[in-house]
Amino acid sequence: MSSPHDHGSAGVSNERSLQWALLLTGGFLVAEVVGGVLLNSLALISDAAHMFTDAAALAIALAAIRIARRPADDRRTFGYHRFEILAAAFNALLLFAVAGYILNEAWQRWDAPPQVQTTGVMVVAALGMLVNLASMRLLRAGKNSSLNIKGAYLEVWSDLLGSIGVLVGAVIIRLTGWQWVDPLIAVAIGLWVLPRTWVLLRDTLNILLEGVPEGIDMAEIRRSLQAIDGVTGLHDLHVWALSSGKPSLSVHLVHRTAPGDAGQLLASSRALLAERHGIRHTTIQLETEPCAQALADAADEGGLHGTSTGDVRARG
Repeated sequence: MSSPHDHGSAGVSNERSLQWALLLTGGFLVAEVVGGVLLNSLALISDAAHMFTDAAALAIALAAIRIARRPADDRRTFGYHRFEILAAAFNALLLFAVAGYILNEAWQRWDAPPQVQTTGVMVVAALGMLVNLASMRLLRAGKNSSLNIKGAYLEVWSDLLGSIGVLVGAVIIRLTGWQWVDPLIAVAIGLWVLPRTWVLLRDTLNILLEGVPEGIDMAEIRRSLQAIDGVTGLHDLHVWALSSGKPSLSVHLVHRTAPGDAGQLLASSRALLAERHGIRHTTIQLETEPCAQALADAADEGGLHGTSTGDVRARG
């Protein structure tokens, strides 16, 4: 089980990595934009656009981490953790917009591509690859624990592939003189990033809609809770996440234990959810018989009246 100190250390590490990655990306962005315009390379401008979204994503991710540290208050009792998910969703939408711009610009240039100055393009693309590799190394450790960091990491990863594509395209143009390769590479960059952007947006929307977090099996949770000695049924089971890696659960457990054993049942339920399912933020209500709301819900769903504990167990 991770301690609060562990989470704090991870947050500080992620913040420091984002700061360095933002410094590298932002510093190179200006050079790439100027190079793309002066060298007449749409592929390089495409890569510069992705570099801009990288810088924006990193800045937003950094701001999100700092805002998420604000303590909960009477207006936002869950705190500001959800801001990280909003940042990840914004980054995904930004990537969709950039891909659309590049595809449209490539279409405009397809019939009459401008003359590309390949030597300058290759130099700028190679430098971009180095910047992207350095940024990816900085962000790699935190990408599996935070959708916010993952969003920034994917942006840098897509830009790395873009830089490779630009470099390869410049070499082909230099050897063959095929100027149409430049907009073709730009289109390939735009199309490659779209599926990965959709995955990121899908994951963020699932959290915003309070869907069940990835990797959590609701059926297995039901079986685990019902197998606890003394539990006769359950209902109103909900699992959601405030942010990446922060799952929460609420449930009503119907039991037949003696009043003095209720505390032990509660402790056993919490321990099971934490150790077997990785859910440590739980709200568990104990009932000796299904509450009125559970019976009403069961009657509404199945047309039943006087629902028994067993019926509620099956429905839960």
